[in-house]
Amino acid sequence: MLNGLNHITIAVSDLDRSFSFYVDLLGMVPRAKWDKGAYLSVGELWFCLSYDVVKPSQDYTHIAFDVSESDFPQLEIRLQKAGIRQWKQNASEGGSLYILDPDGHKLELHSGTLEQRLDSLKIKPYAGLKWF
Repeated sequence: MLNGLNHITIAVSDLDRSFSFYVDLLGMVPRAKWDKGAYLSVGELWFCLSYDVVKPSQDYTHIAFDVSESDFPQLEIRLQKAGIRQWKQNASEGGSLYILDPDGHKLELHSGTLEQRLDSLKIKPYAGLKWF
C-alpha cells in the first residue's frame, strides 16, 4: 500500500541553471549536488534534478507546489520580475501561478487545499462529477 509521495526527479539540461531556478527563485533547500544531479528539499518532499536529455510533457501533466496564501503575492512578483514564462492562466479557486522551469517542465504554485477545491466543486461541479 502507498504511504505518500517519496520524491520527484526531473531531467534538466543545465544543472547549474536549474539549481539556481529551484533554489534561488523558488526557495528549495539544497541538500547535495554532484556533476550530474542535485538533491533539494521542499517541506518534506525530496526533489531531484538529474542531468539528462529533456523531453517535457506537452499535455496537462504538471507538478504543483504548495505556497502559503501570505507568501503567494511576493513570490508571484519575484517570478514575474525574473521573466519566468507562464503556460496557463489560473481559472480555478485559490491562487495559482502556472510557470515553466528553465527546461519547460510545467509547474503550478498553488495556495489552497484539496478540501477547498472539493468545497468549490459543491458550488460549481465538473461535468460527470462523482463523490466518494
